[in-house]
Amino acid sequence: MYVVRPVDVADIGALEAMAALSMPGVHTLPRTREGIVAFVERSLASFAAHVDIPSEESYLFVLEDLASREVVGTAAIHASAGSNGTYFAFRNDVIQQVSRDLNISHSVHALTLCSELTACSQLSGFYLRHRERAGLEAALLSRARLLYAVQAPHRFGDRFFVPLAGRLDADGQSAFWNALGRKFFKMDFLDAERVIGGARNRTLIVELMPHYPVYVPLLPGDAQAAMGQIHPSGELAFNLLTQEGFEADQYIDIFDGGPILQAHRNSLRSFCGSQLRRVENAGLAAAPESLVNYAVASTERNFRAVIAACPPCETSQALCLPREAQQALGVAAGDNVICVRI
Repeated sequence: MYVVRPVDVADIGALEAMAALSMPGVHTLPRTREGIVAFVERSLASFAAHVDIPSEESYLFVLEDLASREVVGTAAIHASAGSNGTYFAFRNDVIQQVSRDLNISHSVHALTLCSELTACSQLSGFYLRHRERAGLEAALLSRARLLYAVQAPHRFGDRFFVPLAGRLDADGQSAFWNALGRKFFKMDFLDAERVIGGARNRTLIVELMPHYPVYVPLLPGDAQAAMGQIHPSGELAFNLLTQEGFEADQYIDIFDGGPILQAHRNSLRSFCGSQLRRVENAGLAAAPESLVNYAVASTERNFRAVIAACPPCETSQALCLPREAQQALGVAAGDNVICVRI
């Protein structure tokens, strides 16, 4: 069994080991121990804070294998993107051009630098150590942070977005960056990412990036083909997020052209499909075909999330939860949990 829980200081060593395995240009965790320690401390302070309005809080969760007691994944959610600045992205626009004299009318795809995602809540940091053979624990890790938001809506905005890493070649080069960003930053993609630290709210972005629409047909073919394409490491996250209800048509990343998925909370399964239920002890063993896999989460104050196979609870006020799931969640019969079908 796996459990998703808030990060703890004791997890820093495991996070450091995972950060060393992630690819350059794909930002899941800070690269240095100092950065990881700062992220963990910020997360601990965020969970402990009394929040009225979402601001600079960041919440980091880990996926723990209860059999081995190993931390094998991470996922994060930031309360308000750009809270200490402005979050920049490219918006996909269509510009209509008309010549009455020539009787010509056509549409042109353009990219416009925008800050519309500022103050939206941002999902990030999704990483699984064994992504290639991941099972239901991947869906649990992705969804658990949203189940936390369901239980603590005052900590987050009404809209959520997720930037995913764009396509890179074997040398870590980005065709989109080489065609556009490099012209303004005068440096390679990985050098620019190191300078910016994966952030999209630095002042130098608005100082250097073009303020006028970029006409996509003027970009080289390989740059156009890379727009909205996902780095192979992001395919699992993309599939889970689109199943959740996120859409990827409106924005792309200003550096590598990767997709930025976004949605209103009311469009997300974790918000519109979750149910508050009272825990009951599971009875006699039921036939496996009669059970349903649920992501089940305990309260905001002592948040934990697991996957449990239970009898359907849509028409009941109770969730018959196996004892090992109750132990992992830190709940007992009579306590309330929220659940949503996986």
